[in-house]
Amino acid sequence: MVKPVATINVVPDIPKKLARLQELAYNLRWSWDYETARLFARIDNDLWLSVGRNPVRMLGLVSQERLDAVQKDPAFMANYNRVLASFDEYMGAKNTWFDKWYEKHYKGVPRPIIAYFSMEFGLTECLQNYSGGLGVLSGDHLKSASDLGIPLVGVGLLYQEGYFQQYLNTDGYQQELYPINDFSTLPITLQRDGEGKPIKINVQLPGRQLYAQIWKVQVGRIALYLLDTNIDDNPRMEDRNLTDRLYGGDRRTRIRQEILMGIGGIRALDALGLRPTVCHMNEGHSAFLALERVRQLMTEHGLNFWQAKEIAKLSNVFTTHTPVPAGLERFGFDLIDEHFTDLMRQLGLTREQFIDLGREDMGTYQLFSMALLALHFSSGANGVAQLHGRVSREMWN
Repeated sequence: MVKPVATINVVPDIPKKLARLQELAYNLRWSWDYETARLFARIDNDLWLSVGRNPVRMLGLVSQERLDAVQKDPAFMANYNRVLASFDEYMGAKNTWFDKWYEKHYKGVPRPIIAYFSMEFGLTECLQNYSGGLGVLSGDHLKSASDLGIPLVGVGLLYQEGYFQQYLNTDGYQQELYPINDFSTLPITLQRDGEGKPIKINVQLPGRQLYAQIWKVQVGRIALYLLDTNIDDNPRMEDRNLTDRLYGGDRRTRIRQEILMGIGGIRALDALGLRPTVCHMNEGHSAFLALERVRQLMTEHGLNFWQAKEIAKLSNVFTTHTPVPAGLERFGFDLIDEHFTDLMRQLGLTREQFIDLGREDMGTYQLFSMALLALHFSSGANGVAQLHGRVSREMWN
């Protein structure tokens, strides 16, 4: 299926008095702030519902006449100004829970940057970048961090088709549908450099470089950065399709998605001028980030692998979500050999030393476990419930 790289949209001219509707639309605070969502619904409730509560798309479709009418409505304008006042107070808050806590415990120490990596983020229905509990938890973490003032930044992938939508066909059987997301109508913004060019990163794939551009989702006070490979820099369709679907494709697709998120995610933060103090791996999908952090330390400080590993480990944490084997990502050694021979050399490791970082004995055979890789490179790990934590300790010990 041919996917759009660029689109041209004709949108109504938002009156000057309502200009900040765009700012409100592109900040997902509306997804958990009732008054902001209600403001958009007041413009045109039927349209608001028909576009899946997507304010960006709504502002592109609402009639010019309706916008002109609401700007002349005193009740609407009073509501609009109240929402703006609340938004400005929220975004400009200087005495958040985190501010007070950090001042009490770490007075005089520079504020950290906590990078939160997840394969999926469930933030709102109109941004189909999630499939279930893992994504909803990730999304709620970002929203909570925003409310608490925690200096968090999210990192993940932006899926062109997202996760499938289900429907019943005429015979009553469940079918899957993968609608293509038009990024120009979503509450996301492409990150550009000082010359207006898209900021891009690259990671090594067998025999070539994979390129990705960076999109930003503003979640209250929190920035979420998502990588997208559907760009002209990737001449191979398989590379452009890499960020098509969440949990789609074969094992080769999955390992490449995880290389992009882990290694590429760290490089994306670098390209944006962000060097995380702590990296939180939400499930093992992003564990390759630990190898990139080690490589950076080796290159910048002249350390060997084992020295750099111990330093990087101090600022990595890991959350595991399930003890069920099907939920724990594992790869055959053939895929590790195919994708990491060059990195093994850069890290100064033999093949066996590299494999040992994630080697898991499955009884009659062995696989490379992303959960074990994350555990080996983390100073702290947790489960998602007390019982789950106990089961996980028994598994990995």
